Amino acid sequence: MTKKQKAAQVIELLKQEYPEVKCALLYTKPHELLIATRLSAQCTDKRVNLVTPALFERFPSVEAFANAEVSEVEEYIRSCGLYHTKAQDIVEMCRVLKDVHGGTVPDSIEELVKLPGVGRKTANLIVGDLYGKPAMVCDTHVIRLTNRLGLSQGKDAVQVEKQLRAIVPPEEGLCLCHRLVWHGRGVCSARAPKCAECALSEICAEHKKK
Repeated sequence: MTKKQKAAQVIELLKQEYPEVKCALLYTKPHELLIATRLSAQCTDKRVNLVTPALFERFPSVEAFANAEVSEVEEYIRSCGLYHTKAQDIVEMCRVLKDVHGGTVPDSIEELVKLPGVGRKTANLIVGDLYGKPAMVCDTHVIRLTNRLGLSQGKDAVQVEKQLRAIVPPEEGLCLCHRLVWHGRGVCSARAPKCAECALSEICAEHKKK
């Protein structure tokens, strides 16, 4: 079986397991997804979703964030961890959005990664979820699961993204990544994967080794 064939099987099996899937981060405005994704680095989506309602109420627009004191933003996001760096990035990215992009979140990975604190994972999520463009969001769950399945090698997100783009149809990439995240949280965890409950066990390279 080629990697493309295995990827196709994984896509179909996960569609059966998670027919309706979307980003776990809650937002109502484009810039809010950008900020929530920055906050999610080394933090759970559940924690981010607890923090953002008050944050977005206090700073309801790109301009409000751009004019904010970093120290005040820090107080709202303290429980997300790394709050000094995250607060600085949020304020600076919103200043760039306001001054360079007229308050609009860019729709290309190339422009998004120029924003403070934005890497390819965040950029892919934005172009996929906001603009419906082909995307491959390689977070820790996606990297871990595709390594175990035998679809990718290594832990470098950029390299894994390239490997997956070569075998996954562009229109399937975003939803596949969302499904892998849900599967990674509920079944294929880092320390104690529930192989007996896994719909992918029969085609999983790691499981076959066991």
